[in-house]
Amino acid sequence: MQDGALPDVRHCTSVAQIKQSFVDHLFGALGRSLERATSNDKYFALALTARERVFEIGDRALQAYRNSRAVAYFSAEYLPGPHLANTLLNLGMTDQVRTAMTELGLDFDDIVEREEEPGLGNGGLGRLASCYMDSLATLRLPAIGYGIRYEFGIFQQVIHDGWQIEITDKWLRWGNPWEIVRPEITYDVQFGGSTQMFTDDHGRLQVRWRPAKVVRGMAYDTPILGFDVDTHNLMRLWRAEAVDSFNFAAFNQGDYYGAVADKLYSENITKVLYPNDEVIQGKILRLEQQYFFVSCSLQDMIRIHLAGGRRLGDFHRKWAVQLNDTHPSIGVAELMRLLLDEHQMEWNEAWDVTSHTFGYTNHTLLPEALEKWPVAMFGDLLPRHLEIIYEINRRFLDEVRVAFPNDAGRVARMSLIDEHGERSVRMANLATIGSSKVNGVA
Repeated sequence: MQDGALPDVRHCTSVAQIKQSFVDHLFGALGRSLERATSNDKYFALALTARERVFEIGDRALQAYRNSRAVAYFSAEYLPGPHLANTLLNLGMTDQVRTAMTELGLDFDDIVEREEEPGLGNGGLGRLASCYMDSLATLRLPAIGYGIRYEFGIFQQVIHDGWQIEITDKWLRWGNPWEIVRPEITYDVQFGGSTQMFTDDHGRLQVRWRPAKVVRGMAYDTPILGFDVDTHNLMRLWRAEAVDSFNFAAFNQGDYYGAVADKLYSENITKVLYPNDEVIQGKILRLEQQYFFVSCSLQDMIRIHLAGGRRLGDFHRKWAVQLNDTHPSIGVAELMRLLLDEHQMEWNEAWDVTSHTFGYTNHTLLPEALEKWPVAMFGDLLPRHLEIIYEINRRFLDEVRVAFPNDAGRVARMSLIDEHGERSVRMANLATIGSSKVNGVA
């Protein structure tokens, strides 16, 4: 057996074992007999049969990766495609499963085609992210793909009288057997409010963020299995929920909408992929989505890092974060905030850690496709981050002026703040300045 290949038992899972596992899951997990099972029941049972074999190698993955540097891939989109057929191929079980289903009187192809396409991406950006995750798993390189668990995809296409009609993509309506909810892994994410400067007990100047709203993110894990290997990686997606989903006092006073207002606001953040941003409410929601998943992810990474007994000053030696386009670029300011405000690190050390943690993948140089956020809107939603971005920009432009004296045009072009027209924050510039490596996608 080649190094890293699946144990022989993985390739030699017998047809009889597969049949028994399928029937067990059908009855034990879904409460159905083979005779009464629906098409969705059969798909779920087969998915759970395959997933069980993926999880059998999970502990080995944790042991193998414990002391390795890990990739954290930050992407607002993933397009993994249907999981079942791909998982069976990677496990080397397709032929055995097909035979097992045939012997049970079932059509294997019909079961496979029952799976809904995960509504987590829109196009090339999401497909690239999933291809990277597949490749990293196959190469046995430890990686976590962080993103958003969208309740609804961008839209589902229906053709009516020759015209495209866009309807809701309810990809989760039948459930998702591949994900595991992790209610013990949650993080609070703050929005709005104001900041306050104060001096701590050691005489150091600190900043406290007093948010107007707090949303909680909960983790949902999906294993990402490489081809013919004995480890798997993880896609960890975040679902937004209210810190307190029901206001009992408001309900008792007859304010039934107010009783669930926080729940509605919070859950809207992960409701749909790419909300329409032609109106200001859509712009705000997009920025909320991006900051929400980035903050949850970085808090999760810091938790994992510290739980391993490591110094936070060595964070960049354990983690390499890849930003897939500008959507997660707020991570540069968020990691600085966490290091400065939550863990009292000095600016120079925090910037050294941050700038050696991130890498940035640029997808286009077209100005209209490079994200910019109006300064006023950005400051209302993320006041502490705007302060940090101003300070990053001040220090960076001082370096630009030294390197290129008397070149005001260059300073204006490279600034994190676009001063032409409505002042705005240039997210591609932030990602570039805050990364140790920058690459492009042709």
